[in-house]
Amino acid sequence: MRVPVPVAVAAALLVELAPCALTPAVAAAQQGAWSALKGRLEERIARHYGTVGLVLLDPASGDSLSIRGDEPFPTASNIKVPVLIQLFHEVQAGRIHLDDPVVMLDADRIGGSGVFQFFDTPFRVTVKDAATFMIAQSDNTATNLIIDKLGIRAVNERMDSLGYHHTRLWAKVSRSRTTSINADSSRVWGLGETTPMVMARIFATIYRGEAVSTEASHQMIGMLRDQAWGYNEIPRYLPAGAVVAHKTGSVNASRNDCGIVYAPRGEGKDVFDPPAPGGRDYVLCVFTNKNEDQSWRPVDNAAEVLIGELSRMAWEALEPAGK
Repeated sequence: MRVPVPVAVAAALLVELAPCALTPAVAAAQQGAWSALKGRLEERIARHYGTVGLVLLDPASGDSLSIRGDEPFPTASNIKVPVLIQLFHEVQAGRIHLDDPVVMLDADRIGGSGVFQFFDTPFRVTVKDAATFMIAQSDNTATNLIIDKLGIRAVNERMDSLGYHHTRLWAKVSRSRTTSINADSSRVWGLGETTPMVMARIFATIYRGEAVSTEASHQMIGMLRDQAWGYNEIPRYLPAGAVVAHKTGSVNASRNDCGIVYAPRGEGKDVFDPPAPGGRDYVLCVFTNKNEDQSWRPVDNAAEVLIGELSRMAWEALEPAGK
């Protein structure tokens, strides 16, 4: 039986607090609050039977708190966000159009998450619709249709060009035997690999409107806000009405969630409006691996409960007016 990481060991895990443009007094108070939060997060992680990496990042100031944030983890479906970024780069370059047709044949049908697998073939949709289903429904068949238009290596080359060298797509979903570009990596990581810090930075670029363009970033945020999965993870214990633009990833031994958590805005406001006074938007990424509990119970899977509790701790520390 695996045992939890001892608190003494967990306390030695890395925390990064990047400088930001605040007065010395405010910066010191903020750093103290984040240090206290780090201790509470580590205590909860220490009780989990599995490996956990976490990054909490302020996309505006650059502050970041990292617990095993630079260690590699299996992405599972989180890799669909880098696929989406590459797609919008191709759209910006004019090589792909969002209203281009995509046709699913019977041979494209795969199981797992998503509804495309249940449709009669040939089934025709637009690139935009396939991308929306890839993110909002985590549709595996739709994902492979998009990867077919982009190429696996093109996704990785894009991540390299953006400086995200530790993020890799290794194969199409459920097609590793026939499509993997690195069989050894596929055996270890499955669909793909990344680190919590890199994925947090990817989401931060989307938040700031820097992922391809402001318009493309806003379209990505719309898809991520419509996430049909993951209510048991980052949003699990957040107040009703809390807005999270996120993407989950789940396989037997790994449960992940990464996204932008928006501070309360007030009546009639959207996430693209400034937060209410005292509010603070942030990116939270939690990756888990080698979990003892590999069940698919939606209510009490240990890793999903863990992610929900870590998310609640972050919210209570950063959104005191949003309880």
